[in-house]
Amino acid sequence: MSIAALDRRSFLRISALAGGGLVIAAYIDPFGNLLAQGRQGGPAAPLVPNAFIKIGPDGRVTIIGKNPEIGQGIKTTLPMLIAEELDVPWDTVTVEQGDLDAKYGTQSAGGSTAVPNNYTPMRQIGAGARQLLVSAAAAQWNVPESELTTDAGKVLHAASRRSVGYGALAAKALTMPAPDPTTLKLKDPKDFKIIGKNIKSVDNAAIVAGKPIFGIDATLPGMLYGVIHRCPAFGGKATSANLDELKTLPGVKQAFLLDPVVPSLSGGVVILADSWWLAQSARAKVKAVWDSGAAVANSSEGFAAKAAEMAPTFPAQATRKDGDVEAGFGGAAKVVEGGYFYPFLSHAGLEPLNATVSVKDGKCEIWAGTQQPGGIPANVARATGLQAADVKVHMMRMGGSFGRRLNNDFITEAAKIAQTAGVPVHIQWTRQDDMTHDNYRGAAFHFFKGGVDASGKVVAWRNHYIAPTGSNLNGAEFPARFIQNYLLFGSSIESKVPTGAMRAPGSNGVAFAVQSFIDELAHAAGKDPLQFRLDLLSQPLVIPPPASAAGVGGAAGATGAAGAAAPGRAGGPGGAPANPFGGWDPSRMKAVLELVRDKSGWGKTKLPAGTAMGVAFHYSHQGYVAEVAEVAVDAQKRVKVNHVWVAADVGRQIINPANSQAQIQGSVIEGLSSVMSWEITIKDGAAVQQTFDEYQPVRLRQAPKIIEGFFVTSDNNPTGLGEPVLPPILPAVANAIFTATGVRVRTLPLSKAGYRWA
Repeated sequence: MSIAALDRRSFLRISALAGGGLVIAAYIDPFGNLLAQGRQGGPAAPLVPNAFIKIGPDGRVTIIGKNPEIGQGIKTTLPMLIAEELDVPWDTVTVEQGDLDAKYGTQSAGGSTAVPNNYTPMRQIGAGARQLLVSAAAAQWNVPESELTTDAGKVLHAASRRSVGYGALAAKALTMPAPDPTTLKLKDPKDFKIIGKNIKSVDNAAIVAGKPIFGIDATLPGMLYGVIHRCPAFGGKATSANLDELKTLPGVKQAFLLDPVVPSLSGGVVILADSWWLAQSARAKVKAVWDSGAAVANSSEGFAAKAAEMAPTFPAQATRKDGDVEAGFGGAAKVVEGGYFYPFLSHAGLEPLNATVSVKDGKCEIWAGTQQPGGIPANVARATGLQAADVKVHMMRMGGSFGRRLNNDFITEAAKIAQTAGVPVHIQWTRQDDMTHDNYRGAAFHFFKGGVDASGKVVAWRNHYIAPTGSNLNGAEFPARFIQNYLLFGSSIESKVPTGAMRAPGSNGVAFAVQSFIDELAHAAGKDPLQFRLDLLSQPLVIPPPASAAGVGGAAGATGAAGAAAPGRAGGPGGAPANPFGGWDPSRMKAVLELVRDKSGWGKTKLPAGTAMGVAFHYSHQGYVAEVAEVAVDAQKRVKVNHVWVAADVGRQIINPANSQAQIQGSVIEGLSSVMSWEITIKDGAAVQQTFDEYQPVRLRQAPKIIEGFFVTSDNNPTGLGEPVLPPILPAVANAIFTATGVRVRTLPLSKAGYRWA
């Protein structure tokens, strides 16, 4: 994914700030569809007070964080880029969260795309604003701009020893023409004062003080608090309920039936009351008759039985076919087979889903945490009959999401409830609601067969991927093209279970299966597992077939395991691989493997009995990551992850090292939760697990004592880090357990095989 830059037509708008300051707005679209705004082209949109940069007469600088903040630190990171090129001290900067507004371009949180899509545009905005101020000083002093420099929020003229603060230049800067972004000179990284430094989250103080910055905190005058008692089965609805009785309960103002507003959510009974607790208390009195629909035929046991039945019979057309797999198996010295499974997962964000909505006089106003605010107006318009232009979205901070808030179903539903009720509403889910009506990470089965020759080289690989989500496995997924005889089949099982993206979509399950089976082949070949991977990455590549070869690296290869084109996954036009490496560079992966080998002391450390190291790597969302886990297992199957080493290549620049380490640590710990205990099982078309005692995340005492992150700073554009670190930790731990015990676990979570945290 290339890093887009701004063009002149879509760059800066300049306006005055009350009291003599300067407002600088930018109209951008990092994905390439730049808006025709500004000096040339069509009429410019009206400037609104929330611009990218505001410089007050006192020199104080306010910068807007345009993207949704979900804990990934982007509200700090993107303003850092602007502030760096504006050349102002970070301690003079105030960051404000932007609302949904076209002038900010694409506003989203997902796919680890924020850094690659905004690294250059945000820097250009800061540099353009700085150029305006330099131009103003040059005009004021009647000196050439080339004689001027900037530092710490001031313009300097060395020859005359004059300096002037940005605030004092604001009025003059209003008269300057916006610079052409193609002429701007961005800073050399050696001159960075903010980028590359440890910067604390701009929201830390507000979070500690309990200020209302999260969606769950939003309130409106005269609003009612609401809960939804849903049909347990996915897609079901209520046909009747004791509404009159519910309306007599303390504090209850309204109660009515709600059919499914969007396909992913079941219908049910809405209760609105003076407080959330009163609404929730009334919920216990609901007596409803349910129409459960077709989902009741779905169960985890049924999916497993169907997958086992389907496994030996392959579809007529392969997703990808290279060479002659059967001939490869025939010439193999050793052949290994194994069936792998990973389950449905709930996102389980600590802040339950919620939305505060007012619908009045044909206008809708929303306060909510969302990863994709841009999709809300159209969705709400379809559900309510309002005009999308009349839907305003205020972006609130999210207390966890991991992909759940990519789907705005809960916001669309809240808007429909507010419209029906005729009053502002705050709809808040419970933990049980969150877990039983999620858009789950899809479950999947991999039935592998692999062969190695006498030298330990992989000579054949076959995978029958079966998923109860209607999705297919990416035809470019590693080790495609690195094995001469390669065959991938994809089959689907009919399912009504709603699924969606979860942190590192697709990759978060695929890595476990693929990297575990690679480990099996390494041991079968009698090879060191890490060197085996380096050797595999060095094998001659199979040239991919043309895009027109449907089903063989063609259209079927364009979708990830989540059932949609997965951000950052390989794939070009028509689903064909973008290049012979499927969009990634094996030399970069080898470099992170070598780094993690060296940092962990792989093969050089004598470990006690029952303790071993496991290794895995994965390319995900443009990030190259390899990980080594040191794991101890005792006779009672108690597991302790002692130490994790992470090596990553996410380009030439780490913007905020402190946040990068936090992303690494958080990804590892979340991955460990899905290794040991996370699983959503389906029975009668409904989720069984409802609370954290049934779906336990890693506790503090169970987390690794040490998680270390290291970077290969390759000469490539910066990319994101929120997702690519998670996938490798699952197979790294599973592979370490095999080395320590001799027992290969092919099904997640490990607790199903009797393992538990020490």
